[in-house]
Amino acid sequence: MWYPNLAPSVETMKQAQEAQKADSPAQWNAFVRKFKAEMAEPDASRSLDLLAALSHSTSLSVGCYCEDESHCHRSVLRSLLAERGADIAD
Repeated sequence: MWYPNLAPSVETMKQAQEAQKADSPAQWNAFVRKFKAEMAEPDASRSLDLLAALSHSTSLSVGCYCEDESHCHRSVLRSLLAERGADIAD
């Protein structure tokens, strides 16, 4: 299911698309900082806490159309969930 609380804003997604095409790690890092700031907002933060807690009793997955997870918001979500103690499969 699509869960918009954990999706980048339209503006941030545009920044991500530019960063994915860029050769500069600085552009990707700017996207990561902006997306993490969005995920620190109360609704998103509570959603991350809930998913981290649910991961201890059920399997969850995060999907996206990006080919390279290392330059996709999924990688940021993965690290944010890990910081909250989520069970993450390799």
